[in-house]
Amino acid sequence: MRVTARARIVGWMLLVAGIALAVAVFATWTFLLKRLDDRVNAELENEVEKLRGYVRTQVAARGGRPPDDVSRLLADYLAVNAPDRWETFFTIVDGAADKITAVAPPARLDTDDGLVRRLAAATRPTATWAESEAGTVRLAVIPVRVADPRPAHLVVAVFYDRQREEIVDAVRVLAIAGVAALGLAGAAGWLVAGRVLAPVRLVRQTAEAISDSSDLTRRLEVTGNDDVAALAATFNHMLDRLERAFAVQREFVDDAGHELRTPITVIRGHLELMGDDPEDRAQTLALVTDELDRMNRIVDDLLTLAKAEQPGFLSIEQVELADLTVSVVAKARALGDRKWRVEQVAEERIAADRQRLTQALMQLAANAVRHTRDGDEIAVGSAVRGGTVELWVSDSGPGVPPEDRERIFGRFVRGGPRSGSQDGAGLGLAIVRSIARAHGGDVHVEDAPIGGARFVITIPLREVA
Repeated sequence: MRVTARARIVGWMLLVAGIALAVAVFATWTFLLKRLDDRVNAELENEVEKLRGYVRTQVAARGGRPPDDVSRLLADYLAVNAPDRWETFFTIVDGAADKITAVAPPARLDTDDGLVRRLAAATRPTATWAESEAGTVRLAVIPVRVADPRPAHLVVAVFYDRQREEIVDAVRVLAIAGVAALGLAGAAGWLVAGRVLAPVRLVRQTAEAISDSSDLTRRLEVTGNDDVAALAATFNHMLDRLERAFAVQREFVDDAGHELRTPITVIRGHLELMGDDPEDRAQTLALVTDELDRMNRIVDDLLTLAKAEQPGFLSIEQVELADLTVSVVAKARALGDRKWRVEQVAEERIAADRQRLTQALMQLAANAVRHTRDGDEIAVGSAVRGGTVELWVSDSGPGVPPEDRERIFGRFVRGGPRSGSQDGAGLGLAIVRSIARAHGGDVHVEDAPIGGARFVITIPLREVA
């Protein structure tokens, strides 16, 4: 049978709490017994001092003469000194039990002749142990010497087991209360563990549901700011990335299938109709080669768009904006017979991917060439305005209508009738937007000062560390 995390947590909690309770009860038991021993010994010593004080008082009352009747002296002492609870006093005179306190003890010790003889042999204050019907007894025997020649002793008996039973009762109550508290703690822990592990259980259930249905749109509700909430937020973030990855993959498959179907159909149709005439074969081969080149270009563009959604798409380095702007113009001159110029240069170093920015600007330059004629003007520039870097390509072509300025950045969207060009797969501007967004920015189109369109890439300014 599978042991749930909830049961495991509560089990470990109860184990630790049980060990702590056992240690606490044992420590309390040991401490109270030590206190009992100390208290009993202190009580015996106190009785010795009290007897000595009483004897000194009697000697003083007789003008310095010691009492001549030791039995009467001890009887008077027992009359004025009542024992505490679980205590008893008795006297031994001339080797035999003589007097005992009026309060009935738990067990009579003075009737034990063997014990009396053993105690009567003491020549100095001595503490010892004895067994009785009431259990173990702690004894103190105090020899008394006065004018009376008979040997006498005062015996102070503390019924140790009776006092120990009080400690046992107290520790038993403590243990029972501890076990009850442990049970309550277990019940409370079970409820708390259930509430704490509920988000974890929800994560598991959501993961199972996603695994069964492939639905990546489900998310966990994040409440609070503890570790469990952080776990739920991390899981949601992971689902976001998975959903984006699957969306990119699905878009790639859909776009590739949609766009590659036409050239494949064209190639297959011409190959099926190709005859034996050499000129016809040459024309068909040229057409097929052109279509294959276009398919290769489409696949490369689609792969670039797919990579733009993945980590590692950018390789950040130090980029000189002035050098980047001038180098793009130098490279773009080979794209067409246009009036190429550098419109503006920013003297700034930023942290960016130089190759990706060059790729985006070259895409914009190629787009400008497709929508202009020989002799038209194309300008490339860069600037830093506040905390934003702007890179742009302007042309003197027909421009972009306001209603198309957002649509043209979609995939497989080609220029409209005003552009005068239908070349390309319609992925260039989508790649430019992906590169801009990978840098944390975006791209837009506006009217150019030279009459056509100006495509502007804006990215946050990140200075080189």
